Amino acid sequence: MLVAALASFSSVTAVMMSVEDINNCQIQEWYPKFKSVSIRTLIHELPESFVEYLDDSGSLHLPISIMNKDALPKRMPKREDADDFVTDELSDDEAEIPSSPPSFPDLEIEIESSIDSLGGAVFPKLNWSAPKDAAWINASGNLRCASFSEIALLLKSSDSIFHDLSHAYDCCKDKTSSRPLKFFLALRKWCPSLKPEMEFRCFVNHNLLIGVSQREVTTFYPSLLDMKHDLKVSIQEFFMENLQGKFSSESYTFDVYVTKDRRVKLFDFNPWCASTLPLLFSWEELAAKPIEEPEMVEFRIIESPHGIRPGLKTAVPYDYLDTSSGSGWDQFFQRFEELQSPSVEV
Repeated sequence: MLVAALASFSSVTAVMMSVEDINNCQIQEWYPKFKSVSIRTLIHELPESFVEYLDDSGSLHLPISIMNKDALPKRMPKREDADDFVTDELSDDEAEIPSSPPSFPDLEIEIESSIDSLGGAVFPKLNWSAPKDAAWINASGNLRCASFSEIALLLKSSDSIFHDLSHAYDCCKDKTSSRPLKFFLALRKWCPSLKPEMEFRCFVNHNLLIGVSQREVTTFYPSLLDMKHDLKVSIQEFFMENLQGKFSSESYTFDVYVTKDRRVKLFDFNPWCASTLPLLFSWEELAAKPIEEPEMVEFRIIESPHGIRPGLKTAVPYDYLDTSSGSGWDQFFQRFEELQSPSVEV
């Protein structure tokens, strides 16, 4: 249902993209060109067997680790617990042979080596997406991974990754396939000192920067109020010096991080379509914005505690997360309650 919603939403609110534009935003395509202004990243081509494992919604097993590094802690059963599960012997027809957990020894060795070379901790990303929506299932509560098993757990649990696997081209006017020929896993150096309020999403239309939004919109950060002008200038200068006219598409979005000494680091590129969250903008207003001079770039942050947004961590339009009074979901819930209420006879 959400996939269908995304498809209909994109046709109304954002320009339909080409397959080439979507492919340009794959990290294995842009990182080699812009790595000097990004964070250190190592990229691995994934074997098709691992891609099939990720795409198999019926498989709940995590891969067996040849290095005995499990993402989830093992529980040693007590003798008295085991007695509770003694059952009668099943007939041949009733017995089911459990499927064996998969194993990807060559890939695990490669990934573990890259993790070590990146300082012992990384955060993973497929061609387009990071599994941010699955961070809750990780032991750390974020995307920090120190083993192949933890990476597999996040990727397997993420709806955003499933979108990459099967629906990456849903907003393309020239779609001929549901997936790219190859998938890649990018391991990005984990930087624990990063502050979420200093990450921003930038919107580029026809090679001109038209808007910048605070990336973390679930929290009000008072410190941003005094820095707003300086941040805008830093991001504009970074765009003009490093990205404008150099990225392969004319319309796209990009995410950056601004350090405390005002250096700007490139985090990601995303397509100009509804699978990319517009955050403090809407796709309607972005598509309707006139192409202005650089000084007319609109810079938006959360200006007060009343301006925070729901937890936008997946590629789902804001309309489908908004439950405020008068929203579509609010009306749906009211109607549902009316239908559930017993009728009153007079």
